[in-house]
Amino acid sequence: MSSWGRCSHFIVHHSQELALGTLMKFVQLEGAHPLEKPKWEGNYLFPRPLFKMVVEGLLSLEEDRSLLLSQFREYLEHDDIRYHTMQAASDVVARVANGHPEVPLIFCNNAFTLLSAVSLPRQESDISSFYVRRTELLDKWKVTHLKEHRRAFQLMWLGFLKHKLPLSICKKVLVIMHDSILPHLAQPSLMIDFLTRAYDIGGAISLLALNGLFILIHKHNLEYPDFYRKLYGLLDPSVFHVKYRARFFHLADLFLSSSHLPAYLVAAFAKRLSRLALTAPPEALLMVLPFICNLLRRHPACRVLVHRPGGPELDADPYDPGEEDPAKSRALESSLWELQALQRHYHPEVSKAASVINQVLSVPEVSLAPLLELTAFEVFERDLKKGPESVPLEFIPARGLLGRRDDLCAQHFTLS
Repeated sequence: MSSWGRCSHFIVHHSQELALGTLMKFVQLEGAHPLEKPKWEGNYLFPRPLFKMVVEGLLSLEEDRSLLLSQFREYLEHDDIRYHTMQAASDVVARVANGHPEVPLIFCNNAFTLLSAVSLPRQESDISSFYVRRTELLDKWKVTHLKEHRRAFQLMWLGFLKHKLPLSICKKVLVIMHDSILPHLAQPSLMIDFLTRAYDIGGAISLLALNGLFILIHKHNLEYPDFYRKLYGLLDPSVFHVKYRARFFHLADLFLSSSHLPAYLVAAFAKRLSRLALTAPPEALLMVLPFICNLLRRHPACRVLVHRPGGPELDADPYDPGEEDPAKSRALESSLWELQALQRHYHPEVSKAASVINQVLSVPEVSLAPLLELTAFEVFERDLKKGPESVPLEFIPARGLLGRRDDLCAQHFTLS
């Protein structure tokens, strides 16, 4: 067994951190002093077989490699290591996925940790740091071109995401999709298959997938006519209780910010949220009510929902809450009587927030940022800090147990 073969055995079984450092030193030395001569002058040599063995050790199927991968991140700052990591990871993921009907969870976690650690430079001039030192950089080397890095990055992620992954991994991928994946892809539109599959899963996965879909629609001119219908379908009572509630309403606020949306669509969202608000907890209402008012501020055509005289009551409301298509929900024919009902809410702040529609809506929108993360505990703590308020009272002192002066109880049980 060769010396680096022994080290690769140690990375699997024994002193992993020491073995990784030793192997990476071998990679550097073999790259500077190749074991075989270049086939032609100026050829870029990188010890791919040795380095691929390192990546295979990091992407274990049986053991969590998160600590070792955190140590490996420092090597990814070098452009040549990053480029060949993407290529090696693509090969390993393809081999493991093709050999297993269901990709093991430990391997998926290791693979995601490695893939998410890869961050591409913004411009080609930033490609200048090489772990395997070269006296000169030739233009014909792929490793010196940003477009080749982007291509390898795209193949790596698409190769990983085309397989059936555990839901926990899908969530992690979708959380970083808009910031760390889509901006670096050579063809971001190729991610549409994964995002549509993720949306069809339902629940929080659908919620997270909408952000990526929105970016493809608005920044890459992707045709996705059912986007707002799918967003409308996510509005159900559970949306106020999910872990990603703040993220969902932040994104929904972004999606509904365009002034070019048709009035019937905005009215459907305002009406659906108003109906759901009747059973929502106070901490959610303190965010949803300003959200609805902001929709009315942006779209004056929808203010008929609060200014319709003699609006419909519950038993005569034309709005159809069971209709999945917002265009057929008849929301624009209805009114927001639910907000008037919430003006009698037991929580005074909710009642105050619902009463805003009784006044002329101010032009500046209410910032939702401080309200998105509001919890029931914070609302309770805020109420406790207010302290008791002195309330003037007017009463008639009792003159008997039952309040009558001359009855039997008054003679024997007179109250002082």
